[in-house]
Amino acid sequence: MRISPVKLLAAATICMVATACTGTSSSPGGGDETQASGPQTIKWLIEEPEDAAALQALKDHIATFEEESGHTVNVQTLPFENMRTILQTQLRSGEGPDVFNWGSGPDFGGALAEAGLVYDLTDAYEEHGWEVFDFAKERVTIDGKVYGIPGEMETIGIFYNKQIFEELGLEAPQSIDDLQRAAEQIESSGAIPIALGDKEGWEGGHYLSMALSSIIGSEGMEQLFNGEMSWDSPEVVQALDVWNDLHEEGYTSKSPTSVDYDTAIAQFYSGDAAMLPTGSWLVGEIDDNADFEAGYIPFPAPDGQGIFTGGLGSGPYVSATTQKRDAAIEFLDFLASDEHATWTVENLHTIPPVPLDTEALEVSPLFAQVLEDVAQFGQGGDFGHNIDVMVDAELNEAMYNGVQAIFTGQATPEEVAANLEAASGS
Repeated sequence: MRISPVKLLAAATICMVATACTGTSSSPGGGDETQASGPQTIKWLIEEPEDAAALQALKDHIATFEEESGHTVNVQTLPFENMRTILQTQLRSGEGPDVFNWGSGPDFGGALAEAGLVYDLTDAYEEHGWEVFDFAKERVTIDGKVYGIPGEMETIGIFYNKQIFEELGLEAPQSIDDLQRAAEQIESSGAIPIALGDKEGWEGGHYLSMALSSIIGSEGMEQLFNGEMSWDSPEVVQALDVWNDLHEEGYTSKSPTSVDYDTAIAQFYSGDAAMLPTGSWLVGEIDDNADFEAGYIPFPAPDGQGIFTGGLGSGPYVSATTQKRDAAIEFLDFLASDEHATWTVENLHTIPPVPLDTEALEVSPLFAQVLEDVAQFGQGGDFGHNIDVMVDAELNEAMYNGVQAIFTGQATPEEVAANLEAASGS
C-alpha cells in the first residue's frame, strides 16, 4: 500500500496551517475530563492506497489488536490530493480522526504541532518504551516535545532494467558522465533512457533532491537547510543543470510535465524505459509488475558514486481533541511494536524506523538490497535529504514550479536557483 508521503504534497499548500494557527491545546493534560473509558471505536485516517488488496490485508492485521484490546479500529482513507486540506479541517472541527497518518518534518507534522492540532506523546514514549532511530525521532520532535511516531524509512535513487543494460553491454552508472553515456546508448537503441513524470510537480522535488544530495553530500544539505549555504549557490545550479541537460539531450520521457507519476512507472514496467528515478517504496510493486530483474543505485555524483537520498514516510499521530486518547495511545503502542514492524516488512514492503532483525525475512533480492541500504541509513550512514519534507511550503512551491519550468524551457537553472533563494527568506 506504499504511497510516498511527499506525493501528498500535490494536494496544495499548507496555507490553512500557515495562516490560521489557532488550534487547540496539545498539552498532556488537555481534555482529561472528557476522556472516554472502556472499549472504544477509534477512527484511523490514512492516505488512500493504490492497492485495495493491501488495504484489506492491513485491516485483517489490525483485527489482532481489536481482539486483544477490545477496541474497534475504523480505518478511513482519503485520496492523497485531498488529504492535507480535509485533514486540517477535520482536526480543527474536533470531529476528525482519533489517530491519523501524516508525514514528518516542518511542512507536515511540524506544522500541525505548531497549530496545536496534535497530541504531545512525550510521556507516552517514556511509559511504553517506544524505540525508534534517533534521527527519526528528531523529525517528529518540536520544541523538545515528541508529537508522533515516525513513518517508514525510505531512500530515493534510480531503479534500472538489468536486462536492457546487459543487452547493451552497460554497467550501472557510477558517475554523471556514466549516466549520460548510458542514456545516449539507450536512446540510440530506441528505448527511453529515463522515465520522468513531473505533471503533479512534487516529483521534481525528488529529482532535485537526489542530484543535489550526491553533489554536495549530507553535510552540504544540512548547510542549505540551516542557511549556511544559499539556494542560488553554484552547486544548486549544477544539480538543476544535470536534469536540464538530460532533458535537452532527449534522454527523458517526452514533455515530463505532461507525464504523471503512474505513467512514468508504467513506462519502466513495460520495458519502454530503462531507468526510473523514484523511491524505495516502489520495490514491492516492481517485484509484482516487472518481468525483468531491476537494480537500484543512488543518483551518481559528478566524479563518482553518489549517495542515496533518505527520508521518512507518513506515521501515526493522535488528534489533540480526541476524547479517546487512552485507546488511541494503546493503538499507537500496537503500531510501534516489533510484531507490527515485521508484518509491514513482509506484507507491505515498507521499512519501519526501528532496529529490526531482517535475516529471517523471506524477501526478493531487490528488497534485500533496499533493507541493507536503509539499515545503513538508520544507523548513521551517509545519506542525503529529501528537500520537500525539510523546508516550508513557499520554498516547496518554488522548487516544484522551478523544475517544471526547466522541463518546459521557461526558466534556466540559474533563474530557478534565484527563485529558490528568494523563497527561502534568507
